[in-house]
Amino acid sequence: MFRLDKKEIQRTRIMRYFIDATVQIMKEEGIEHVTIRKVADIAGYNSATIYNYFQELSHLVFFAGMTFLKKYTDALPEYMAKGENSLEKYLLTWECFCKYSFAEPKIYSAIFSSNLGAQPEELLQNYYTIFPMDIIELPEEFLPMVLESNLSKRGRVALEKSVKEGLIKEEHAEELNEMAVLIWQGMLTLLLNNRRTYTPEEAVEKTMKYIRKIAYSAA
Repeated sequence: MFRLDKKEIQRTRIMRYFIDATVQIMKEEGIEHVTIRKVADIAGYNSATIYNYFQELSHLVFFAGMTFLKKYTDALPEYMAKGENSLEKYLLTWECFCKYSFAEPKIYSAIFSSNLGAQPEELLQNYYTIFPMDIIELPEEFLPMVLESNLSKRGRVALEKSVKEGLIKEEHAEELNEMAVLIWQGMLTLLLNNRRTYTPEEAVEKTMKYIRKIAYSAA
């Protein structure tokens, strides 16, 4: 899955130039200020060259955004290690995701909520095929969740062990999963639109309060 030939290595190198340029703009100006022209100027190529590597701007933004996701995937094993059973680990998975997504809501929205004009799972698979170092040290047990682009499917993967161990009733699992995703999406929308003056820490605390409540009621 992760082995590249010489042509792919060269292709990956040029893609990295464009991705690094996009990341630079995200950090200095914000994700909303990323344009093809700016990326090309920083990377030292003409704008048309970008389309040899990315179908559209949203795909380039997705790939650049994925580099920010590494902080979350790096932190995930340590978070889950705090849990004494699979239900606690499930909740800690959400807590970790909330912490990093609410700190950078525009980037996580671009990855998990934006219309990418393509199959998100293909983009995610392509990213980790080209840049396997982002998950190379991630324990194998986490890969099915991390390699899933759909947030609902991702949540269900995280919940599955609790269902198998009888900590969550099978008949409640789908509803719990859907509600958890909707709660996260609602908070992310509030942060994106500045509708409520929550700090990222307050947003995590409030979101987890409700996810824990519905999780324990589904037990």
